[in-house]
Amino acid sequence: MDKLLLLEDDISLVEGLCYSLKKNGFQMEVARTIREAEKKLGERGDFDLLLFDVTLPDGNSFSLCEKIRERGDMVPIIFLTASEEETSVIFGLDCGGDDYITKPFKLGELCSRIRALLRRSKRPQGEGGCLKSGNLTVNLKEGRGRKNGEILEFTGAEYRLLCLFLENRGRILTRTMILDKLWDGAGSYVDDNTLSVYVRRLREKLEENPSCPKRLVTVRGVGYQWEE
Repeated sequence: MDKLLLLEDDISLVEGLCYSLKKNGFQMEVARTIREAEKKLGERGDFDLLLFDVTLPDGNSFSLCEKIRERGDMVPIIFLTASEEETSVIFGLDCGGDDYITKPFKLGELCSRIRALLRRSKRPQGEGGCLKSGNLTVNLKEGRGRKNGEILEFTGAEYRLLCLFLENRGRILTRTMILDKLWDGAGSYVDDNTLSVYVRRLREKLEENPSCPKRLVTVRGVGYQWEE
């Protein structure tokens, strides 16, 4: 049974989510503040996935997400946010979040995203093979990328997206194909803007000039293509 930590201060939402997620086969722990969440993560750091409301009584969960990533913990993190503003989405993904879902949301949508991230996080990364393109190398066993020999820092979703492009070099991937692959078949639930954010972040890390990409190029009206 997968163990989830829910960080949320809305009592009515906590009760409803815990009841529903337990009925769907998840084991639940709840924290009402960032301090309480840090304590639970420190005492029982064996959670399979984290659900973080953004605004809490003692701050926002973006800072907590950054702390988790800084110590090398790649546990999947989904943000529960009341904001659809692009800046908020970008900040959440940039600090290490894997996905976000906007309130109010449907339980089926949330469960699909949770299961997709859990499947991705438990999937083996290969037997020591590498993906290469020019000065870029991705070691599948380490789950790490390098550009000109220097280590690149990626969130879990950025890493999966990069591998998807490298595995399909020269092939045009539609946005629908990418979303379904990235979220393991749950792409119909994912805001199309999320993919745009990931692509932008990858370009900033990989391209010499992100505003004029030469590797990860846009095929207007269709999707994206990785060029050597």
